[in-house]
Amino acid sequence: MNQILSVAPPQQVTTQQQALKSKQILVKSLIVLGWEMLLALPIGLILARFHIGGIAWIFGGIVSGAVVLQTYRVWGGCTLKPNRTARKTGMALVGLNVGFCVGNAHLADVASCLPIFALITFFLLLCGTVIGYIYSHISKTNILTAMLATVPGGVGPMSAIAADYGKNVTLVALVQAIRVTTVVFLIPIIARVSSGQQIYPQALPVKSVLFSLEPSQLGLLLLALLFGGLGVYLAILSKIPAGEFFGAIVAGIAFNPLCEWLPFVGDVNFTLPPLVNIVGQMLLGITIGEYWGDKPAFTKRTIVCALMSVGMTLVAGGLASILAMELTSWDWLTCLLVTAPGGSAEMILVALALDHNVEIVTAGHLVRLIAINSSLPLWVFLFRRLESQSLESTSVERKVL
Repeated sequence: MNQILSVAPPQQVTTQQQALKSKQILVKSLIVLGWEMLLALPIGLILARFHIGGIAWIFGGIVSGAVVLQTYRVWGGCTLKPNRTARKTGMALVGLNVGFCVGNAHLADVASCLPIFALITFFLLLCGTVIGYIYSHISKTNILTAMLATVPGGVGPMSAIAADYGKNVTLVALVQAIRVTTVVFLIPIIARVSSGQQIYPQALPVKSVLFSLEPSQLGLLLLALLFGGLGVYLAILSKIPAGEFFGAIVAGIAFNPLCEWLPFVGDVNFTLPPLVNIVGQMLLGITIGEYWGDKPAFTKRTIVCALMSVGMTLVAGGLASILAMELTSWDWLTCLLVTAPGGSAEMILVALALDHNVEIVTAGHLVRLIAINSSLPLWVFLFRRLESQSLESTSVERKVL
């Protein structure tokens, strides 16, 4: 009896295994995200009842992301990385909501402030370089890792760059997560206590949060989401830094004016329901919490050095706010929100909740996001040169000894 054996090429088998593994990871990530959203909603409602503020949903997401991912690591026996797609989706939803809110603002007045925004951004980047250099010495780590950890460019992007260059991803994510979490918690408290305003005067009823959209406006909501997705796609295609956030903001600003040009629509004054903003906030908070749930054990020295660098970054933000007060006629709260180091989407949400110069805060953070992300290739090149020079000098000293 003739037997025919067919053996698949090793490369084909490997490709199939990788595809199957990627599919399994995707399914697990969706399951974890579903549990995180289910837990974040009641936590956010509880915090809103205690008047924690309009960004209570971010806090709920942070708690949910950390608890669910850590629980999955312990009981599931598998480690999932923080969901970057969820972060991008959250930024897009929040950006779309911000765009709708600032659509009626006088943006021409904001354009005249671009030199101020550029100067503040340069000052913060200069301070970040100095802080990164100091942190590299006190933590005994290489310069590139230290700079990626201290530059206020976001947890996800900085960690991804560290992974691309084979640096200490967990250390970069730790410092960035401490900074973002500190800013997210600290700035709203300062704003609320000092201004005497509550970020939400009262908690939103569950019914108004979940069912505030009239059936007649469902079509406009779907059209707005599709238009926001198109704006995000074009921004990413054009390689605009922070494309998810920037593209969604532009789409939100342009939606109502463009709809008025359509012959079958007429006058449109559509606003997004609260649920869109809440879902975006929860996704932003969940990704921050996931970085906390993903952390391995660190030494006390590592934690102390990270806290020191975050403290120096906060001081730099305070100095930048003083500089902004000297150069502009803005009040101190606007200056504080514009110069807050990192958590751009979160700080814009605080300004939105306080209804406090949203267009100025939005423009300031967008300029900084674009500047940081645009200059990242140059920064990485310079940091790698400094690192190589440091290694060469160290090796020469050892040879001499």
